[in-house]
Order: sequence, then C-alpha cells, then structure tokens
Amino acid sequence: MFQKTSPQPPLSIPHPEGVSNEKFRAAMSRFTAGVTLVTAHDPDSGASGEDVGMTATAFMSVSLDPPLVLVSVRNGSRMDDLLAEQPLWAVSLLSENQRQIAGRFAMKGRLSDRLLFQDVPYTRGAVSGAPLIGGALAVVECRTEKRVEAGDHTLVIGRVLEVGLPNADDGPLTYFKGRYRHLGP
Repeated sequence: MFQKTSPQPPLSIPHPEGVSNEKFRAAMSRFTAGVTLVTAHDPDSGASGEDVGMTATAFMSVSLDPPLVLVSVRNGSRMDDLLAEQPLWAVSLLSENQRQIAGRFAMKGRLSDRLLFQDVPYTRGAVSGAPLIGGALAVVECRTEKRVEAGDHTLVIGRVLEVGLPNADDGPLTYFKGRYRHLGP
C-alpha cells in the first residue's frame, strides 16, 4: 500500500543577497496599499489612438514642491513600453465601490485595453489626454520627470500637472493579503 503524503511547499531559495521571493511576497502582502488605475493614451495606436490602463498599488506621493508622484510598472509591460515613449499619463485613486474596475485591469493574459475600457465611465484628461475614471476619489494628471530601473520594475516619477476631486463620499479601495478590501466605519 502507498501512503498518501501531503504536497511539500516549494523550496524557498534566497537570492545571493536577501530573502527569497516567497518570503518577500508574504511580508509585503501584509502592507495595506491604496488601489489606483494608471492610464495613458497611445496616439500612435490605430487611427484615433488607444487607451491603456493598469491597476497599481505601488503608487505614492514623492514631493509637494514641486508636486511629484511615483508609480512602479513591471519592465516590459504594455504600460512600461508606452510610458517610455508617452510622457503624459494619469492616475485615478479608486473608491471602495470600484473593485471590479481594479480586477478588470489587473488580469493577466487579459483582453485588449479597448475592451477593458468598455462600460467604464471616464472623461478624458484635458492635460494628459488619458482616461480619468468616473467615481474615483481623486485623479492626477502627470508628465514623466524621470524613470529609474529598479529590479524587475521601473519607477516612473511624474510631475503633477492637474488634479481633480470628483468623489468625496466613498472610502478608498485597498489591497491587503492578496485581496481587495475597504476600510470599515
């Protein structure tokens, strides 16, 4: 008779310097982050261009004077490639009621961005030309100031050119332990 054994966890192999990917991912999953949608318009794609979007939790304010923000994008992603060429982009800070939008733009192996924007209410930013998601807590339009390669991601630092505060009533959409969450009352 064969004994049934439980599957062994994958080996945790550390990097030459530092912890393993698994340990690092586990630690970072315990950091609560706000959820944003980074958008840009690719004027060179098709007759009227194409809108591109990605869900990001690695977003932060960098400086008040001048007003700067930072977003981290995966190297080689569609957004990374576009922001290397297109200096204007926007970020919509998602509300707790926009979980479906966040999930839609975070899918791996997803459909075209054109299909992802269908049924998502947005206006076009006057400065960036990028989609600004309707119902977001705030929107910021940016121009890239600097790109810094950092491991498998690129940190894109943008000067904030315009802001909007379309929704002050809802709470923020957050991400904690691999799931979208909202803050309790």
